[in-house]
Amino acid sequence: MKQVEVIVVGGGASGLMAAGQAALAGARVLILEKKEKPGKKLRITGKGRCNLTNIAPRDEFITHFGENGKFLRQAFAVFFSGELISFFNQLGIKTNIERGGRVFPENDDAVAVTKALVNWVRGCSVKVENNARVDKLLITDRHITGVICNNKKITAGSVIIATGGASYPATGSSGDGYLLAKSAGHKIIPPRPALVPLVTDGDIAPRLQGLSLRNVEATVRIEGRKKCHAFGEMLFTHFGLSGPIILTLSGLVVDALRDKKKVTVHIDLKPALDEKKLDNRLLRDFKTFGKRQFHTYLKELLPQSLVPVGIKLTGIAPDKEIHHITAEERRRLRGWLKDFMLVIKGHRSFAEAIITAGGVCVKEVDPRTMASRLVKGLYFAGEVMDINGDTGGYNLQAAFSTGWLAGHSAAER
Repeated sequence: MKQVEVIVVGGGASGLMAAGQAALAGARVLILEKKEKPGKKLRITGKGRCNLTNIAPRDEFITHFGENGKFLRQAFAVFFSGELISFFNQLGIKTNIERGGRVFPENDDAVAVTKALVNWVRGCSVKVENNARVDKLLITDRHITGVICNNKKITAGSVIIATGGASYPATGSSGDGYLLAKSAGHKIIPPRPALVPLVTDGDIAPRLQGLSLRNVEATVRIEGRKKCHAFGEMLFTHFGLSGPIILTLSGLVVDALRDKKKVTVHIDLKPALDEKKLDNRLLRDFKTFGKRQFHTYLKELLPQSLVPVGIKLTGIAPDKEIHHITAEERRRLRGWLKDFMLVIKGHRSFAEAIITAGGVCVKEVDPRTMASRLVKGLYFAGEVMDINGDTGGYNLQAAFSTGWLAGHSAAER
């Protein structure tokens, strides 16, 4: 290969996109991937189904990234969900739109997506070097001049750091990019797990292990104050809570736990009914099915595995005929159905986190180009930056969009 013009550190979603786009723009590009092959995390994204993006309008899309969402506006302006869907269609990956606007490959195959992306990159004449760990950035007078990789100097006028975050470290995203960015003078917002399952206190969640609830609402309270809520699907596990709405709420929980604050999750099992409507339904049921025992009636109201938990937490005798249930007992039942509370004592590790919160401070990155504001010729793409969104295809789109922009910008330089 002739002299390299653009080095991409990391062969994940953002790195592959950056490399291909830089090559299409005319640059000679080298990907340095520290694992034995590129795209290892992409191959398991979305539980192997690969939620590519979401068709939410751009302004709404950006709200799913919290305070730093506005940083992505420029990248989304040049390469957004429509362009991404067309891009993969051209690679032979047809797509389907599912509930919530989520976009998946038609064959639900993350491996096929990864292979198509890697083949596209190679077809763009990008050189991919595997088992290539970058140990140092070469910087002279605040200009990038190359990298040290496997004790070998490789020169280039542009370097794109696309190493990912610290989640799923076995796939290669073990935080290397933070060290490289820090060596260039960049501020690193403390990395922590995001979109991560939560650990509950007590034995209730383990007793419900495997139970999936749909169309419920979960609310997070921190020190007793309501902070956020989400509607949809959740899952009980042997350690606590998981599933889409729990993962969505987890970022705020992780930060609160780091600050030693008390966190509780409150599940509304009947969100379609307010307190009054639910009370009226209970009164009507008690009258209609009066001779049924309480435990039998609960089976009509709840999944089977929730029945013993409901009996325990309401304190109502399981064999009590429901027409004998008192007003106070009915109040307790109604209260539990609308506010099933679990105390959160922790969260799972980076190994189980879908993404990482924290990373390179975006105030030090130019959103128009993804270029470092501190070192000329240095660029960033993807999760290595302090951008993290909700579950639903948002994060992968951010990776591809920032990669697209970083690749074009690095090539133009």
